[in-house]
Amino acid sequence: MKEKLRQIYVERQFNPQWLGIFINPFFLARRGLRRAIEARKGYLYGKMLDVGCGSKPYRALFAVDDYVGLEIDTPQTRARGIADVWYDGKKFPFGDESFDSVLCNQVLEHIFTPDEFLREIHRVLKPGGHLLLTVPFVWDEHEQPYDYARYSSFGLRALLEKNNFVVREHEKILNDASVLFQLLIAYLYKIIGIRDVKFSLLLSVVLFAPISLAGWCAGVLLPKNNDLFLDQIILAERHRS
Repeated sequence: MKEKLRQIYVERQFNPQWLGIFINPFFLARRGLRRAIEARKGYLYGKMLDVGCGSKPYRALFAVDDYVGLEIDTPQTRARGIADVWYDGKKFPFGDESFDSVLCNQVLEHIFTPDEFLREIHRVLKPGGHLLLTVPFVWDEHEQPYDYARYSSFGLRALLEKNNFVVREHEKILNDASVLFQLLIAYLYKIIGIRDVKFSLLLSVVLFAPISLAGWCAGVLLPKNNDLFLDQIILAERHRS
């Protein structure tokens, strides 16, 4: 029973339907991120590389010919056994121009050498191929000590253009009052120090769900603020020349 609860909890983390508001403390963040990725799924096609794939939470969104999950080679990622290919943290184990498209979701902040990392993505991506990249802007430190950076919209665009990508679309996610409510939940979640799944589900229902609902309402009713947002997503293209 406990394992079943954990499975439901993990699934709802990345597939936040409206009922997920009652069991997912990060409902607002996950919903915003998933909607932004889903809106651009049609740009990724053919042979696709998911860099830093984790549990492949968005695999079902993409109708591609071949979906390859890449992870850095650590005992933890090996133990999960989800990635298809592992790498040494520097060079991707693929030839030049091997992929039609690339997904990189919430990974760049964990990369200490972003230019080197983006050059590898550029190298394995075919000319004209698309990179769909998401990164946090306002979020707590996570996966410590491997959390190295936050990027403004200007810094992220400049970083991509410096590494020979053309930015086609750029969206700020949760750029409204709901970001304040999601950050409040993140603060409470860390302070309380939740470890037990049942206790987490209980708190989600009685405490976090009302805050999320209030945040959703505030996000709809109050003006947007493009200078304060939770995440950002960029659709970039490798130069054709």
